[in-house]
Amino acid sequence: MLYWLVELSDQIQPLNVFRYITFRTGGATMTALFFVFMFGQSLIDALRLKQGKGQPIREDGPESHIVQKQGTPTMGGLMILMGVTTATLLWANLANPYVWIVLILTLSYGLIGLYDDYVKVTRHSTRGFPGRIKFLLETICAAVAVYAVIKLGKEPFSTSLALPFFKDALFNLGPFFIAVGVFVIVGAGNAVNLTDGLDGLAIVPVMIAAATFGFIAYIVGNTVFSDYLQIHYVPGAGELAVVCGALVGSGLGFLWFNAPPAMIFMGDTGSLSLGGALGAIAVAIKHELVLAIVGGLFVLETASVIVQVVSFRLTGKRVFRMAPLHHHFEQKGWAEPTVVVRFWIISVVLALVGLATLKLR
Repeated sequence: MLYWLVELSDQIQPLNVFRYITFRTGGATMTALFFVFMFGQSLIDALRLKQGKGQPIREDGPESHIVQKQGTPTMGGLMILMGVTTATLLWANLANPYVWIVLILTLSYGLIGLYDDYVKVTRHSTRGFPGRIKFLLETICAAVAVYAVIKLGKEPFSTSLALPFFKDALFNLGPFFIAVGVFVIVGAGNAVNLTDGLDGLAIVPVMIAAATFGFIAYIVGNTVFSDYLQIHYVPGAGELAVVCGALVGSGLGFLWFNAPPAMIFMGDTGSLSLGGALGAIAVAIKHELVLAIVGGLFVLETASVIVQVVSFRLTGKRVFRMAPLHHHFEQKGWAEPTVVVRFWIISVVLALVGLATLKLR
């Protein structure tokens, strides 16, 4: 919205600053942070009043969770979504279609997660609405978003998969690219969802990934920088840096309330939408495989669940003491803050590796 002030920059010179993506990204970050700070506590109080017993806790999870986390309200993703939406609408160039694709996909996943959280709270059960229906809705939303991204670009580039570390490696997948894009978005959404099991565990890696992809989006959308780094240029994709800034700001605000001991959980409302947003951004800026590196922690958490299930079904034995992976370390005696902080460190390292792909080509 504020981007339109650029039109007045000929008469009022200082307004020219709204032309710069870097300035508006910083503005989006601060706006989202301020919004969550201002309204977060009120939302928590309202959710606690409405939900009563709060988020249902897994009976097969760590025993300490049943005692310490009982009664904590969920649906905290609402404050994140409100912060992201407000900041994006205020600071992004709303004429840019990439902004709307990512924002609509994020809100769609948020609605799916919100309904799932609602079912869990009202039924006092850890099971939401049927997984197949949930997966189908996620797939449809992702397919529409990927199709829109393809139509914005030029074929064969828009349907090609770029390989990190190789400057000219592009694999044209044709129509099959939609399936790949859907896999990235749905996979990212559910991977963040699986990671969200300890206070503050998921939100910081999400912020790290969002900041990383905000930087990459800015580079990809700039002809000079993308040419210098020999990265494929995507016209208009730089505006997604503003969305990433909003994600970081909202995440910081949410962490204030989600830091141990958490006053609120993000729930599927937050985890699905945040993961979906990262996946959609990765597809839009043609860095799908880099997301697997930067979001490597989410990949590890998901892989631990898959390995655990497959191993138990085939052999009757468990590889980990408990899945996802963060519960395994809890069962080994690690304190919750220790698991959380060490996983944050892993996320930082993986983000640096992901950024290295920009130069090592």
